[in-house]
Amino acid sequence: MRILSIVMLVITASALAITQVQNKDANQKTHVAQETTSMRKQAKATFGIKSWDEKPYNEMNGLPKLTRASVIKSYQGDITGEGKLECLMMYRDDGTASFVGLERVVGSVGGRSGSFVLQHSGTFKEGIATVTLVVLPDSGTGDLRGLRGEGKFAVGHQPPYSMTLDYDFD
Repeated sequence: MRILSIVMLVITASALAITQVQNKDANQKTHVAQETTSMRKQAKATFGIKSWDEKPYNEMNGLPKLTRASVIKSYQGDITGEGKLECLMMYRDDGTASFVGLERVVGSVGGRSGSFVLQHSGTFKEGIATVTLVVLPDSGTGDLRGLRGEGKFAVGHQPPYSMTLDYDFD
């Protein structure tokens, strides 16, 4: 009977030790996940329009006008450099518009240099362009390899235009 009691005590102690190790491992994983989340940064920048070349590519009576714009932008702040944007737009009779675009930015984000591509999706209504931005996966080069993020801006016709980009790296 005494041997059985000792065996049960050893098994119980072993089970407790294993549980403590598992809890410690789970706590470490939670801490790493929290650190990764907290490492996300926000870049604040302004941009100006250096050139805007917009041309219709499909106009028909009674239908929304479709245009393509080639835009060159300059960035200052936490994002520096130059962006080249190709944008497709649809204008409605009421003056509102919807648009999508791709922009390659060559410069730096948070002091890291390289290039990356932003996907634009937005609307124009009551004189305000409201845009959401997504850093396209695998588009980063140089020190910006692995960049991922989302951004936004809402601007009128008065520069400089302010934007934010929440980002981190793979």
